[in-house]
Amino acid sequence: MSENHVSESASHDSIDSMRALWRLTPGVTYLNHGSFGPSPVVVQNERLKLLQELEGNPMDFLVRKMPILIREATTELAKFLNASPDNLVLQPNATFAMNVVASNVALEPGDEVLLNDHEYGAVIRIWGQKCQAVGARTVLARLPFPVESKESIVDAMMSQVTPRTKLIVISHVTSPTALILPVKEVCERARRLKIPVCIDGPHAPLLVPVNLNELDCDFYTASCHKWLSAPFGSGFLYVRSRLKQGLKPGIVSWGRSLNGDAPNWKDEFDWQGTYDATPNLAIPAAIAFFKEIGPKTFRKRTHELAAYVRQQLIEKVGAQPISPDSDEWYGSMVAVELPVNDDSTPPGQVHPLQRWLWAQHQIEVPVVRWKEKTLLRVSAHLYNTPSEMDHLVRAVAEWLSRFQQSPA
Repeated sequence: MSENHVSESASHDSIDSMRALWRLTPGVTYLNHGSFGPSPVVVQNERLKLLQELEGNPMDFLVRKMPILIREATTELAKFLNASPDNLVLQPNATFAMNVVASNVALEPGDEVLLNDHEYGAVIRIWGQKCQAVGARTVLARLPFPVESKESIVDAMMSQVTPRTKLIVISHVTSPTALILPVKEVCERARRLKIPVCIDGPHAPLLVPVNLNELDCDFYTASCHKWLSAPFGSGFLYVRSRLKQGLKPGIVSWGRSLNGDAPNWKDEFDWQGTYDATPNLAIPAAIAFFKEIGPKTFRKRTHELAAYVRQQLIEKVGAQPISPDSDEWYGSMVAVELPVNDDSTPPGQVHPLQRWLWAQHQIEVPVVRWKEKTLLRVSAHLYNTPSEMDHLVRAVAEWLSRFQQSPA
């Protein structure tokens, strides 16, 4: 199907018509858009066109065109996120952006950075190293599990605030547990205490509506290669206005634009040596793609599919839910606890079930060992179908029957 028929495809009830808009490997059941989201063909083609321009005349592209294209991409992304373009800077991914925050937040011995036990491991590590270097420390709030109310999560976080708390770091959508956290409520409570908040949001753009003006956080880091389906190597950092000046990236370069534009706080970030900016420059193509489909249509379809596989896993393999069955708690991605007995898989190693699902059934889906629990995290995108979810459920049931005791 041509990339020009997005609107027509979006009007069809069949999800199969959407699959033609991606170049997915035949025979693979891809249920891990939450980790590495492939771009639709129209976005791939836009990036290829930009890359050909870059290779055709690098001097013209890098010096004359790229500053303009960066501003245009930032403006489109800012509209999508309801933020001022002047508060956004493009980054390769959320990890780069979080490292920028960590390197710029001033901490002293005895200070505390508050996170929680659902946070992404790399984020915990970033702040752990930052704190260790200056004699500060990280504090991990323990959130209720399973979760039942927003208030209990906010209370669990804020109960760990002390006079030494200098920053709160919290995921908008958690990585291991796929939960949508009440970040707006956390920001409101923190603001009353004058504690800055950094939201880690790589899973959030498109999966949930992101309104940065309404959130009123101090920093927001995100990748655009996940649900928004921009190319790999695209993301952003949002910074509150009063914190922008003097913000430094991890790379020292010229610190100015290459074409003589007036100085701007983004100069340090927009040029960090010669690099390929085309992933970020293709973000507007991804936004346009989902505008034609409709973000609400995307969320409705993918949540319904996530809810379907969640229920099937509960009924047919004895999985346990970890949140209420509501789009307030999970969106296009859902996690359930599997009835795995005596699991000795060390943290950081690929779970045997995940290996087996790929080797035997060509299913790509993460199996997460988290706090002595085994979680299956399923992503549902527009190219996925109920039959693929049934395939997953049958395969998990087969593995449990062959390698585990039957659930009680």
